[in-house]
Amino acid sequence: MSVERNEAPIGVDGVPGTDELNDLVQVRHEGDVAVVTMNYPQRRNAFSMAMRVALIDVFQRLFHEDAATRAIVLTGSEGHFCAGGDLSEMQAATPTLLELRERIAVGVRLFRLIYTGTKPVVAAVEGTCFGAGLSLAAACDLAVSSSAAKYCCAFTKVGLLPDTGLLWTLPQKVGGGKARELMLKADVFDAATAQRIGLVNQTTEPGGALDAAIRQAARFASYPPVTLALLKASLVNAGNSIEDAWRLEVDLNPLTRQTSDHTEAVAAFMEKRKPVFTGT
Repeated sequence: MSVERNEAPIGVDGVPGTDELNDLVQVRHEGDVAVVTMNYPQRRNAFSMAMRVALIDVFQRLFHEDAATRAIVLTGSEGHFCAGGDLSEMQAATPTLLELRERIAVGVRLFRLIYTGTKPVVAAVEGTCFGAGLSLAAACDLAVSSSAAKYCCAFTKVGLLPDTGLLWTLPQKVGGGKARELMLKADVFDAATAQRIGLVNQTTEPGGALDAAIRQAARFASYPPVTLALLKASLVNAGNSIEDAWRLEVDLNPLTRQTSDHTEAVAAFMEKRKPVFTGT
């Protein structure tokens, strides 16, 4: 990974620390947008345990240590987003129940980082987006898809339940009835369908998803960072009841009114110029 490391590498359930996983996830920067690329092309960027650990490391750094990054794009290498769980790992000796719980918990940890993180994340989907790959795309704030991409909530086909947050995010994106259908039937569907049901926000010509996602992320990166962070927190926490939504509005809006970025936005509007936000 092209990010700096200062602390000891982490390891999960026998998986090497991330200093030994630096080919699995690549990071480059387009201005204040970080492009995170899953790089396991021999298995269409399958969601292996090592991939999960490497992605957790990257997103922790981008959210908590990299102040210069204001928005993130998640994509896959060599024409595919993510083919889902690495079935080759499932052919090994069956782990104990506690070991399996820990492995699933790693995926949940990644989902929570992406879904509740303080910076917008845009998925750029080409090719295959199956199983946990669909979960990753659904965890992002927006998804941009190639018109040639294919999607499948494939978990039941391999005798598993949806994971990596999909039991929550898919109904949130497409509605409860459609989510139930996609999970039960596990049919393959195309990008036009994904956009029609609300899983995808924009489709592009094949090969164009990444550039379009970077443009969308750059737009987010131009907005006040504190406001975006509080908005993401509100969207996560306001959905339980109307009382929750009212409480967050009353609690958080005064914070945004006190930021320098709010003052700058008003001044720029009055002076008919582009605002310069500092995240304060």
